[in-house]
Formats: sequence, structure tokens, C-alpha cells
Amino acid sequence: MSAIGHCRALLAVAVVASSAMFGQVAAASADEWRALPADKPASADGSVLDHIEEIDDRQLNMYVYSAAMEKVILLEVIRPADTSVPRPTLYLLNGAGGGEDSATWQARTDVVDFFADKNVNVVTPVGGAYSYYTDWEKPDPVLGVNKWTTFLTEELPPIVDATLGTNGENAIAGLSMSGTSVLSLAEAAPSLYRAVGAFSGCAETSTKPGRDYVTFVVSFRGGDVENMWGPPDDPAWVANDPVVNAEKLRGIDLYISNATGLPGVHENLNGPDINGDVGTLANQVIIGGIIEAGTNECTHRLADRLNALGIPATYDFRPTGTHSWGYWQDDLHNSWPMIAGSLGL
Repeated sequence: MSAIGHCRALLAVAVVASSAMFGQVAAASADEWRALPADKPASADGSVLDHIEEIDDRQLNMYVYSAAMEKVILLEVIRPADTSVPRPTLYLLNGAGGGEDSATWQARTDVVDFFADKNVNVVTPVGGAYSYYTDWEKPDPVLGVNKWTTFLTEELPPIVDATLGTNGENAIAGLSMSGTSVLSLAEAAPSLYRAVGAFSGCAETSTKPGRDYVTFVVSFRGGDVENMWGPPDDPAWVANDPVVNAEKLRGIDLYISNATGLPGVHENLNGPDINGDVGTLANQVIIGGIIEAGTNECTHRLADRLNALGIPATYDFRPTGTHSWGYWQDDLHNSWPMIAGSLGL
């Protein structure tokens, strides 16, 4: 087996194993959510706010019906510290599990506490596991109907803006699988986002290694990647490749991060989510290391492409670190000053 083939084989094992790790409405207070207007906020295609659940004075669950997917989508929302004036929105996407498992921003990081003093709406969709948050060409027998590009860039924003009383300024960030998706979504709707944070994603999708990586991720849940973008020669693979289409990112503030896969500051028995368990630590070092090394190659090729095009970006290429939540929490903290500045905060 060649060195490249051996690397791909290790990456395949790592991707599979990683699942175990991984009307306008004015700005309102929590008490005012019970007084939503009879005409609920809707988008042009018939997508509409279904209902809202109050969690506490800062957290809400929004349920939005997607006409494209013909189902109601849950969105976890953190409200701004001060809602007396309209505020911007950060769309924060989960990884391969789509928030349907325990590997989520809310469960694995300090996201609620981190945004406690920040004046931004944080909106995280729950759903889309192993979908790459893209528009699939066909319904999948296992993963169902996926029209996430349509939902996230067309259906959802006007409903969020009207319901939460935002100022219409947006950013988007994601990790691992969604570290690819956030770049594709920004390329699909470049005027929608002021900033993008892409953490440990494999940006290329139309090269052989890129297609292999995408195929391994989608197939882990039993999905058929040909229902997503067709066979390997289908133009959709190139159309959804953030590296090929990088020119569309011009004018958007970009924060791009990745590590080498070598053990780092969070690889110890007291590290996040390890809780003193030697097996968990070994899994993070070995599996998390292999995956991060693979995405690191992809991310450097994205950087090369952006540099060749003269498109500026903020890069954080860490000399150590694995594909794990401690580093993604660090990424969120470290990217926030750039994202906040892009949003006018």
C-alpha cells in the first residue's frame, strides 16, 4: 500500500471511530415570547416559526417549519445580554452529529457562559447529522430529505431576524464536518455573512482525498453520498468545494484554524471530557490525532488557495492538538474578537 493509501486507510478508521468522541417583531424579553403575533414570522417559500419554548431568561428553543424539508427544525438560541436595541446573530453549527447526539456546543463547551456578557444572538440548529448541511440531490433512505443550504441561507434568516428582532448582521462558525459546511454556506450566500469561523474542517470536497473523507463521514450513519452530490463526476462535487470556489469568500472576514494532530495541552487525564479515563485519553490521542492530521492537510491547501487569490484570512495553525472539544472551545474564544469586530460589536 502506498503512503497516501495508508494515510487514507487510517483516516477512514479514524472518521468511523470518531463518532464516539464527538410582521416585524421588536427585541423581546423572555416574558414577551408568550405574546407572539398571530401572524408568525415566515419566509417567502412558506417556512414559518412554529413555536418557542422558554428555557430561562437568556435561552430559548425556537421551532421552525422548513418548507424545503417539510419538517420542523429545533434551534437552540442564546439571547444577547442587552436586548434593548437590535443585535447581530452568530449561527453556530455542530459537527457530524448535528446536535442529535451528546457531542454538541452546549454539552461539551462553555458556550452559554462565554456568551453571557455578549450582545449577540447565538443560533444553533439541531438536526442534519452527517448531512454536511448541504442541499442533497435526492432523498436518502436513511438520512431523509436534506435541504440545509436552502434552510440556513434562505428560509431561516428572515424568520430569525423577525422573531429575535435582530439588526440583520450575521456570522457563522462550525467545527469538523461543519467546518467545511460554513465555508460552503458562505460561498452560496456571500452577502449573508460578515464573518466565518472554520475550525478543523476539510475544505476540499472534489479531490480524491476530499471525496473519500466526505464519503466516510456520510456513510458512517448509513447515508449514500450519491444521494447528496451524485457520482464522483457529478458537477455538484466541484460546485460545493470551498477551495475551488474560494473567490466567493472575498470580502468576508475569515478565521481558519487547525492543529497538527500531535498531543497538546488538552491531552491529559484532567483534560476536557476525559475525566481521568485512560481509554478516553488514548482514543483522543490516537483517533483524534489521525483525524486532525488529515484535516490539517486540507486546511493548509485552503490557505494556499486563499493566499494565491490574495484573499486575507486569520489563521491559527497550532503546532499541537487533536480533533477534540477542548480545542474547539479555544477556537470559539480565540475567533470571537474577529467575529465581534465584523459584527460591529
